[in-house]
Amino acid sequence: MIAHSAASGRVLSQVKDPGVSLGVMPIRIPDALPAREVLEREGVMVMDESTALRQDIRPLQIALLNLMPDKIVTETQIARLLGSTPLQIDLTLVRIGSHAAKNTAEEHLISFYRTWDEIKHRRFDGFIITGAPIETLPFEEVAYWPELTRILDWTTTNVYSTFAICWGAMAAIWHFHGVPKFTLDTKAFGVFQHRNLKPTSPYLAGFSDDFAVSVSRWTEVRRADVERVAGLELLMESPETGVCLVSEETCNRLYMFNHVEYDSTSLAGEYFRDVAAGKPITVPHNYFPDDDPAQQPLNRWRSHAFLLFGNWINRVYQSTPFDFATPPET
Repeated sequence: MIAHSAASGRVLSQVKDPGVSLGVMPIRIPDALPAREVLEREGVMVMDESTALRQDIRPLQIALLNLMPDKIVTETQIARLLGSTPLQIDLTLVRIGSHAAKNTAEEHLISFYRTWDEIKHRRFDGFIITGAPIETLPFEEVAYWPELTRILDWTTTNVYSTFAICWGAMAAIWHFHGVPKFTLDTKAFGVFQHRNLKPTSPYLAGFSDDFAVSVSRWTEVRRADVERVAGLELLMESPETGVCLVSEETCNRLYMFNHVEYDSTSLAGEYFRDVAAGKPITVPHNYFPDDDPAQQPLNRWRSHAFLLFGNWINRVYQSTPFDFATPPET
């Protein structure tokens, strides 16, 4: 369950997305999780425990394996998108147990996160795996790679549908199918137009023929390698940055290689961070008006981000057996 609480006392003004107003958020969120305050400021109505218990439905059990350094920012981004559905969702926050997080307070991790070892006895309707800022490392050199491979194998029996994002998607498609990643000469960075290749896919219901997606990565997977694997279907692609979204129907997996979950200011934060550190970085493509970093960036991907997550949740809800996931823990 997404649990957020005022206990930490941290105000997340840096992740506020000024263009968001959803109306209803059917995610159960503990009072203390920092995401709660952010989402309420955006006009999102947060469901409390007593309201959730009065609803005579089984909530979807969704887990988020958060591999990002600043876990509070990422959990808020994902909660915002999951909250666009009229269905009730219990979100469990999960972290790697074999790796110590350095950018999130231990108090927050202890209060709101569980290690995979603590939840591996459970079954989930959906399981989200985030990206991680380690994409140029060979997979086998990632410190927690052995645990991640065990988690990926576990999803084949304990998860109905897996949604992997950016590096998480590259790790999953490599582990399951041997699809390699390649390092780019320059970072794919900015907001790029993408094509809807499969309008009849349930994941793309309501999508435009072309649309903008936020991109931030130093690596890529290639169309030819995806097409060599039976059962993988390419759904979204950009002429400039390549493969974006791949589905796998037999295993109910989605591989998203870009960042639809990003806030309006996420790319700006990365840009100014690298500038301050003296790292080579270009102005994000098609992001700041007139390519001027002094101006407020424009969010051109928000609506399709909500649509994709809503379609995924609807697909999970329509097809998961009622008794697949364990009931919420008490």
